[in-house]
Amino acid sequence: MQEIKHKENSSTVRLQKYIADCGVCSRRKAETFIESGSVVVNGKIAQIGQKVIPGKDQVFVNKKPIHHITTISTTLLLNKPKNFICTNDDPFAEKTVFDLLPKQFAKHRLFSAGRLDKDSEGMLILTNDGALAHRITHPSSQIVKRYQVKLNSSFDTKIIPKLLKGLRSEGELLKADKVLISNLRASEIFDIEVHLMQGRKREIRRMLELFGYQVKKLKRFQIGSLKMKGMPLGSVRELSEKEISLLFA
Repeated sequence: MQEIKHKENSSTVRLQKYIADCGVCSRRKAETFIESGSVVVNGKIAQIGQKVIPGKDQVFVNKKPIHHITTISTTLLLNKPKNFICTNDDPFAEKTVFDLLPKQFAKHRLFSAGRLDKDSEGMLILTNDGALAHRITHPSSQIVKRYQVKLNSSFDTKIIPKLLKGLRSEGELLKADKVLISNLRASEIFDIEVHLMQGRKREIRRMLELFGYQVKKLKRFQIGSLKMKGMPLGSVRELSEKEISLLFA
C-alpha cells in the first residue's frame, strides 16, 4: 500500500497514534482498522503512513467520529478467568473482560495491551494509554511473558530444543524463549513453564499441538518483572507508576 507523504508540520501526528491517543484502541489495532479501510480522514479512506492535524482533520473509525480529549491515564491489572474474550469491539461477544470491571472504570475507554485467548487465564493489562499499550505489545520492547502450562500427557523434554529453535505453522514462526521443568527427575511431567517474547495468536497451544499435546490449562503469571500475586480470578486493581515500570524491567 502506498505511503502518503505530507509536508512536515510540528502539529501533525501519525494517524494510528492519534486514534490510540483518542482512546479508541491500541496503535496496532488502529493499523488494522486503517489497512481494512475502516478509517476515513476528511471524507477519504485513510492509508498507512498518513498524518493528521488534531483538532483540524476529521477522523472517522468504523463510521464513528473520534475526537482527541484529555484523559487521565488509567492502567489496570486483571486476573482473567476462562471463557472471557479480550475485546471491546465485538458486538456478538457473550462475555468480555470489560464486563468484569468495577463501575468506577466503566467510563474509561480501555483496551487490552496484549491478549489472552478465550480458554486462557491470568495476567492481563488494560489501559487507555495508547503509547503504553504500544510499548507493551510491540516486538521491539522484547518483554518476556511467562506462562504456567498443564498438559494432557507427559511432556517429552527432548522437544525443548525444537521449541526454542522455532517451528513454522500457517506461515508463522512459533517460538518459545524458554521452557522450564520443575522436576526433571519425575517419571511423568504434566506441568511446564513457557516464556514468550513474541505474542502470536494461541502460540503456546499451537506449538505444543504440533507434537501431539493438548493444553488443559494455560495461565500467564508474569509480564516483564511484574508478577501477579494474591489476586482471585476475575479481580482487578489499578497499577502504580512503579509497577508499570516493572513491565519493562
